[in-house]
Amino acid sequence: MKLICYLSNGYPTIESSINIAKEYVEAGCDIIEVDFPSTNPFLEGEYIAGRMKTALENCSDYSCYMEGIKTIKNNHPNTKFIVLSYENTIESIGVERFIEFCTQNGLYDMIYVGGDNQEIKSKLIENGIKISCYVQFHMPEEEIQAALSSNGFVYMQAKPTTNNINPKYPTLKDCIDELKRRGITREIYAGVGIYTTEDIQMAKEAGADGVFVGSTILKLQTDIPKMKETIEKFKKACNE
Repeated sequence: MKLICYLSNGYPTIESSINIAKEYVEAGCDIIEVDFPSTNPFLEGEYIAGRMKTALENCSDYSCYMEGIKTIKNNHPNTKFIVLSYENTIESIGVERFIEFCTQNGLYDMIYVGGDNQEIKSKLIENGIKISCYVQFHMPEEEIQAALSSNGFVYMQAKPTTNNINPKYPTLKDCIDELKRRGITREIYAGVGIYTTEDIQMAKEAGADGVFVGSTILKLQTDIPKMKETIEKFKKACNE
C-alpha cells in the first residue's frame, strides 16, 4: 500500500518545500501530494489554510510555485506526484498555462477543488489530466456516481467525522468493497483521519491502495529526524 504525504508548497518558503520533499522521499514516502496555495482555501481546516496564507504572503507569484514543483519533480523522478489546486488558482494562473505546466512535467494526477466552472474541468480531462473524486464515509449515491464517471483515483474518507455512517456500509472495508463491487477499478486512496500506524493498518485491511497523511507529518517539520522517523514507521505499517 502506498504512503502519500502532503507537502505545503511554499510554507514557509518554496526553497524549504524543495528540501522537505527530499526528506519525504528519503524516509520512504511513495507519493507526494503537493499544493498550489489558494487565496480562498474554503475546504481546508484552519491549520492548512493558515499555511497557505503564510506561503502567499511570502510569495504571491504562481510562476515561482510552478518552478518549485518542477524542481521537486526533477529531483525525484521515481516518485509519483498528486497536484492539489483550487479552481480559483487555476483561473489565476490561466487554464492553458496550467495544463501546459502539468502535461510538460508529467503531472497527470490531480485533486481539483471547486467545480462551478465545468469548462475548466473538461479542458483538464481532455488533456489527459485525471481528476480525483472524493467520497464521504456515508457513501452518498451522487458521490459514488461521480466516482464511477471520473477518470482519476477515488479519495475515500477513512473515518466518519460527524457520525456520518451509512448502516449499509458501517466500516471502511464495507465502503471500499461496495465501490469495487459497483465497478471502481482505479486506485482508492483513504484519507481524513489517518494519524497513527493503527489507522494505516486499518486502511490496508480495508483494501485501500494508499493512505493520505497530512497534518501529522506537517507538524513535525520543525524536527526533521522525528518527522523522518514517523514517515518510516508509517511506511512500515503500509508494508506489513
